[in-house]
Amino acid sequence: MRSADVILLSEADNVIVLPKGGTAGASAGTVTLAEDILPGHKAARVAIARGNTIVKYGSAIGKAAKDIRSGEWVHEHNVKTRLGDDLDLPVWKPKAPPENADGEERYFQGFPRRSGRPGVRNDLWIIPSVGCVNGEIQSEIRMFRKPDWIDSVKVLEHPYGCSQLGGDMEMTRGILAGLAHNPNAAGVLLVGLGCENLTLASLREAVLSKGPSEGLRSLELQTERDGTLVAALGELAEQASRKRLKYPMKDLFVGVKCGGSDGFSGLSANPLVGRFADWLTARGGGILATEIPEMFGAEGVIASRIHDKSVYEAFIAMDQWFRDYYVRHGQPIFENPSPGNRAGGITTLEEKSLGAAEKTGTGIVTAVLNYGEMSVGGGVQIAFAPGNDLVSCTSLAGSGAQMILFTTGRGTPFGSIVPTLKISTNSELAARRVNWIDFDAGTVLTGETWKDAASRLIDAVLRTASGERTAHERKEISAIAIFKDGVIL
Repeated sequence: MRSADVILLSEADNVIVLPKGGTAGASAGTVTLAEDILPGHKAARVAIARGNTIVKYGSAIGKAAKDIRSGEWVHEHNVKTRLGDDLDLPVWKPKAPPENADGEERYFQGFPRRSGRPGVRNDLWIIPSVGCVNGEIQSEIRMFRKPDWIDSVKVLEHPYGCSQLGGDMEMTRGILAGLAHNPNAAGVLLVGLGCENLTLASLREAVLSKGPSEGLRSLELQTERDGTLVAALGELAEQASRKRLKYPMKDLFVGVKCGGSDGFSGLSANPLVGRFADWLTARGGGILATEIPEMFGAEGVIASRIHDKSVYEAFIAMDQWFRDYYVRHGQPIFENPSPGNRAGGITTLEEKSLGAAEKTGTGIVTAVLNYGEMSVGGGVQIAFAPGNDLVSCTSLAGSGAQMILFTTGRGTPFGSIVPTLKISTNSELAARRVNWIDFDAGTVLTGETWKDAASRLIDAVLRTASGERTAHERKEISAIAIFKDGVIL
């Protein structure tokens, strides 16, 4: 009889995953497939009656919309989400933290900063207070001759800062001020026009209120002479650090994010990143996570790892804010996964969320951060942002992530303002998009041990933190996107 490769994630599961797919009549472990199954998709391990819970990762990912036979394809045609608009979160019951991992200390080479957290890049960042100066900045920096010790000059372009009101403008100010403190910026130049709502003075005040800044200058273009911007960049470059020094892992803060997910995301790349997260936090480093709406349905997994009640309450409040945000705009909270996710085998938001949570590892969740709030101390920390790739990665950078591990099953060319190491969930994508993908995690599906793959990932992170450029950096791709929840005049 024909046979198909099978992944059973938990003995409690009533579905299996077929990484290579399978054809009707094939043997899939103890199950005979009742129909053809696409690669990365699920089949029923046993018969599941209508209304009963579908279980994957040992947790509920939905309920059967009709009777499902053993071996039958399990997907959106016969499964519905269990989520609704009402908040249904777990009671706070923290579990014992994992033991710290043994092993030698590792180091990376970074640039010293006044804040104490080293940079993994030596950039000059130009932060506009208003979108109408973007083009002028880009025009003027063409005349700047970057010295060898500066890695790049980046303009953090955005369309906001003018005609915004109240809390919406405060969110813009807060994230820009947070970005100004990212340790990858050896110098920061704030640039305004002179008539915008988000005044240059108020942005500078917000930056300084967060603590000492690394080489901060500000320019208001309506009152400056030609050539002032280039001269200011030259002064910041002269003040910048010029040599990398050796730093322990406690000084590394890594953001984790997934985008363009497929059915393999929760099977390969995300759990592999989770193993790295455990390795880093055991050595005092920090993991920064976000995508709050993609924690819907997985809150219990996160909450069980929170050991401070105030942190738990902050997590619940942030989760509730995003649920209310959907309802306030007349949208269902479960309008996810995306079409690409569904095509890849992800059926419900609960399934997507549980797979996404894998990349945070098993360590203690030590903090919940407001938009643009800087992370302090180690452990897993959760920052405010929705699931959108650019918006969430900008939030991670604004909370101090020096680099980001970005898992993807369908691929993406984007890059954040900080090094974004893109990790493929399957080897086919890594081979097809060499200029997008930095690391292939699909090898754990074809025989590589988790230990060996984790060792490769650790080495890749350390090389990147010490200066090796990622695919998007080699193509000079970087961008930010700001969360917006308000009106424009």
